[in-house]
Amino acid sequence: MTAHKEKPPSRRRNGSAHAASRSGRRQLTGGLAALAALGVVGCAVVAWLPADSKRSPAAAGSDASAERTPSARATTEPPKQKTPTKPARPTASAAGKGGGSPSSSGITIPRNGPGTFVTAPGGSERVGKGRALRYKVEVENGIELSGEDTAEQVERILADPRGWTADGHSGFQRVSTGATDFVVKVATPGTVDKVCGEYGLETGGEVNCSVAHNVMVNLKRWEEATPVYAKDVTSYRALIINHEVGHFLGHGHVTCPAKGGPAPAMMQQIKGMHGCTPNVWPYNADGQFITGPAVP
Repeated sequence: MTAHKEKPPSRRRNGSAHAASRSGRRQLTGGLAALAALGVVGCAVVAWLPADSKRSPAAAGSDASAERTPSARATTEPPKQKTPTKPARPTASAAGKGGGSPSSSGITIPRNGPGTFVTAPGGSERVGKGRALRYKVEVENGIELSGEDTAEQVERILADPRGWTADGHSGFQRVSTGATDFVVKVATPGTVDKVCGEYGLETGGEVNCSVAHNVMVNLKRWEEATPVYAKDVTSYRALIINHEVGHFLGHGHVTCPAKGGPAPAMMQQIKGMHGCTPNVWPYNADGQFITGPAVP
């Protein structure tokens, strides 16, 4: 991937994703194996190319190589998490085959789900400048998540002044009906594997991915985060959304710019911090873009 310019690339609308190259799959598979050995699981590696490369976006991969989805900053206060209100119990179709395991929050994480989704009702006000990208938030049927609560969390993340609206030309608006530019889908590991696999990405039941206009969030990562963020799952959720939506907007992976500095949201933090400190936001409180050297 080419290095990002100071001015973020233009966003993509409903861009189709290419299947990952054979070498990409070998690197991702190797990354997942290494992470498993270290006992670290994380995001999916997305293959969107920067908009200024003049090439169409590749299938967003798995954050296994870093965090296709996660990344949170410990130096800033994350959005407050709202306690779900009486979430629906899982159905047999979700918790049946493959079983399930309880997360630290007490929510059961089924291995597989039915692959069908419920759209969170309602919508949000427009945030940011420029044309607002319309998005939906969907939760897979049969999992113990409230669609309304999940949607509110995503809304807060995308509306945060340290998020992508700080680029001066990106706007967002959540909707529940009509046309959309992208959809945030929280799903079981098996369903994420299936959707991402259709674009040649191997997520191994552990990571997230961003393909076409779908931001696929692995329920396991949403509930358990990674070791670095184990005590701040809410921040990790911000990293997942910022990282994956960043790929949708055309941003590629970067690495740590300086020891002791905040890790870029587009850094694959699951592979290691490389001297950087945890951070989940694309911009700092002063509106400066947090980035680093592009990952080849």
